[in-house]
Amino acid sequence: VQLQASGGGLVQAGGSLRLSCAAGRTSSNNAVGWFRQAPGKEREIVGSISWTGGRTYYSDSVKDRFTIDRDRTKNTVYLQMSSLKPEDTGIYYCAVALGPQPTTDRSRYRYWGQGTLVTVSS
Repeated sequence: VQLQASGGGLVQAGGSLRLSCAAGRTSSNNAVGWFRQAPGKEREIVGSISWTGGRTYYSDSVKDRFTIDRDRTKNTVYLQMSSLKPEDTGIYYCAVALGPQPTTDRSRYRYWGQGTLVTVSS
């Protein structure tokens, strides 16, 4: 099982990026989450989306700036990031949870992909 996050890059503060996660068939019937890890910090959840796409969760630090959606026909999940800040810099990972509902419980995320680096300059 291999997930692949892509779309990272260098962007100025206030800019936008759209990340993609090719989640494959493991994402069927399961929620998918986005996480990030800044240099020297622990990995933290950014948000999560249910299998149907009808429910989402966002951390307080990204709420109202980031949006998660998914295309189930393509087994792909997206993270639209707007109004980016330097503190959003980090490696962004996607992961597939066991279960259809979004969750903040890292232990429920079974499959992880390689991350994509996002760098926000001030």
